[in-house]
Amino acid sequence: MLTQLNPDDIPAVKVGPGCYRRDVPTLGNVRAWFVDIEAGAQWPHLDEHGAFGEAVLVISGEVIDDEKRFGPGTYLFFGAYSRHRPRSETGVRLFGFNLL
Repeated sequence: MLTQLNPDDIPAVKVGPGCYRRDVPTLGNVRAWFVDIEAGAQWPHLDEHGAFGEAVLVISGEVIDDEKRFGPGTYLFFGAYSRHRPRSETGVRLFGFNLL
C-alpha cells in the first residue's frame, strides 16, 4: 500500500515558540517527522538522543547547530547519546528519523 503525503497537509504540533513538528507514518520502531523552525527561533529544549542517535536532512532554509550552518541538501547524523539545540536565523524545514 502506498501513502502519499504533502508535509503542509499534516497537522503541525507546536513544540515551542516558532518550532513545529509534523509526524509521518512509518513501519516498526522508526519515528519520522518534518520540523519547521521559524526565522529567529530555537528548539525549546536540549534535544537528547538514545543509543541509535538521529538522522536529519535539511529540506529548505538553513539550520544552525553547534554554531555551524547547514543548508538545503545537507544530511546530519547525530550519534548515540548526542545532544543538540538547533536554531535558525532564516527559517528551516528538516526531515528526520530515529529509532524508538
